[in-house]
Amino acid sequence: MGVRAGKPVKGFSVLLGKVMHARLFPKKNRFTYGIYYIALNLSDLDNAPTPRNRFSPLSFYDKDHGACDGSDLNKWARDLLESYGVTKADGDITLVCMPRVLGYVFNPVSFWLCRDQQGDIRAVICEVHNTFGERHSYLCVTEDQSVITNETFIKAEKLFHVSPFLERAGQYGFRFHVTRDHFAAMIDYYDASGKKQLVTSLIGNLVPMNKESLRRAFWKYPLVTFKAITLIHWQALKIISKGIKYIPKPLQNNEKRSASANLKKV
Repeated sequence: MGVRAGKPVKGFSVLLGKVMHARLFPKKNRFTYGIYYIALNLSDLDNAPTPRNRFSPLSFYDKDHGACDGSDLNKWARDLLESYGVTKADGDITLVCMPRVLGYVFNPVSFWLCRDQQGDIRAVICEVHNTFGERHSYLCVTEDQSVITNETFIKAEKLFHVSPFLERAGQYGFRFHVTRDHFAAMIDYYDASGKKQLVTSLIGNLVPMNKESLRRAFWKYPLVTFKAITLIHWQALKIISKGIKYIPKPLQNNEKRSASANLKKV
């Protein structure tokens, strides 16, 4: 379905923000850079202003997420929620992710905001990809499936190898603050001894998505996906230059999904 320039489509937004990483020890390393994401209502993808499953300067492909085989993303998320007995997240699901730019995408982390019928967030799926072509999804939910607010702190065991300078051990601490016009995701890493070693965030403003706002984002941050992967490798070189030990990648765990709050599969 075509969308006129300047006409926003309900349920779709562009996130204009900044990514921040701060490594606290054994050597400090910090960076911040501008970026944009797109936020898509999975129950209405056919009406998304973003070109879908076809080449375009800026596009979205179903196969980049979930099962990564092009299957229904809304169903994938709901099956994951059901497998852990999460029943209160029965409303719309919004996927916040990076688009493809000139056919290329790399999503370090995408966020699936799972709401209840009143529009409150009850669960967040953090879908993480590493530079080795692997992925893992962390289901973040409180023990009683209460509403996730800006004061909610959720912990989950680290089960996926991302940075070759951090052990696959310890825990993540997740915080989220999402309003109509604002998005913030903060993920901190605590090592096996419980000491905070890495602080990360994605924070920005949400604007209604249409052809005009997509065009502005595209030109504000040209080649944003190429920029993301380039900066990842640039920061890796900086970390190596500081003498931080490189950790070879272990074999990925067979289970590619896990949950917080001591939730078990049902």
